[in-house]
Amino acid sequence: MLQVNIGFLLSHFIRYNVVMRVIAGTAKGKRLKAVPKDTTRPITDRTKEALFSILGNWIIDARVLDLFGGTGAVGIEALSRGAAHVTFIDANSAATRTVGENLRMTKLADRAYVKRSDAFKFLKQPPADLQPFDLIYVAPPQYKEMWVEAIRFIDEHLDQWLLPDGAVIAQIHPIEFQELDLHHLTLYDERKYGSTLLCFYERAEVEREQR
Repeated sequence: MLQVNIGFLLSHFIRYNVVMRVIAGTAKGKRLKAVPKDTTRPITDRTKEALFSILGNWIIDARVLDLFGGTGAVGIEALSRGAAHVTFIDANSAATRTVGENLRMTKLADRAYVKRSDAFKFLKQPPADLQPFDLIYVAPPQYKEMWVEAIRFIDEHLDQWLLPDGAVIAQIHPIEFQELDLHHLTLYDERKYGSTLLCFYERAEVEREQR
């Protein structure tokens, strides 16, 4: 009951006083459109800046999967900072249209692929070009445990989706967090920024040593 009430208040209180912009890189300062009538919470500039400070130059030339893309803010920030390519997935047609508009406004569309699809249906088929990703960013609607389902599915099909030195990052509300029993991935860092928790996963040490 507590989670439902908090989610209800957040979705109504924050809708949408957040001004989204690209923080750094070739599209620095460009404002991003929000998804019309969207009820998800966009990533704040503070959280996004902290995230990309952690990633640093590692993001350059990376292949990124922005699952549950929303406005595309994370993937577009990655492109602006030098990522080689970003695939954006969202089931909401308004979201995929918004991502497309934001990519055109930032002039980054030539290194992006936008697909309207249920995230889990998308994950059940191999990547279109048969190449796994360096970074998979998971930011689903809150309070539905969709992040748990996504992380577990990626863990079970890891070689198909993630490169050996890649990372999976989940963006959730802190009250959603739970320890996951995973076969291949391990949680190596957590960062809390207000009402956002970023959970960082990588291949387990033993598995990486065997490669």
